[in-house]
Amino acid sequence: MDVNGKRIVVVGGSRGLGLGLVEAFVARAAGVTVVARNATALQEVGERLAVATISADATDAGVAKQIMADTRPDIAIVNVGAKPPMDRIDRIGWGAFATNWNVDVKAALHWAQAALTLPMAPGGLVIFVSSGAAVQGSPLSGGYAGAKRAQWFIAKYAEGLSTQLELDLRFRVIIPRQMFAGTGVGDTGIAAYAAASGRTFAEQAATWPDMTPRAFGDMVADLIGKTGLAEAMFYAVRGDTGVTFIE
Repeated sequence: MDVNGKRIVVVGGSRGLGLGLVEAFVARAAGVTVVARNATALQEVGERLAVATISADATDAGVAKQIMADTRPDIAIVNVGAKPPMDRIDRIGWGAFATNWNVDVKAALHWAQAALTLPMAPGGLVIFVSSGAAVQGSPLSGGYAGAKRAQWFIAKYAEGLSTQLELDLRFRVIIPRQMFAGTGVGDTGIAAYAAASGRTFAEQAATWPDMTPRAFGDMVADLIGKTGLAEAMFYAVRGDTGVTFIE
């Protein structure tokens, strides 16, 4: 699946890993639309990278359907992620624990539904960006870990329904198996685990491989271009080991 000329929507693409993906796709001559809430950040991205931008709440079912209908993407990447509240399991309240269920999972559900019910054109690819916390858990952000794992089930259910309805759509999950300093979610996690372990932020950040959001974006864009993500459903990405299959 050569991404050159492909219509790609990146939901949550104004910062962090999402912005790294946008930069990588633009470098490969894709037609990119960036969706995010922060209008100021979107304007900067739009002007710098010459991409289309839409300021909207990606967790809104109507928004997902309207944007999918208007843009008709070949690839939709759902990178929506709230900063996880960090606390021990004996201290955290339900409202904080459920934060990422109300954002990350809700967005994944609505964008999967939009792809299935419009539907996207045959051959369409929907990608959810999950987290390594969905694999090994995260004691200081248990609600986040569960929410990111729930995205896997949504992908599986959507893929199964696509097969049943003969829609020829693929649903895939990219799992960054490390924290990224300089990103909202990454900095939140690094700071919390640094405090819990008695390390400085820099010391905790150094426990993860060196990898920038743009390098992550390049790795994912190259993987899509070379394989179309046809080899598996779940792909783990790390700065030291590259891309590996989970299942």
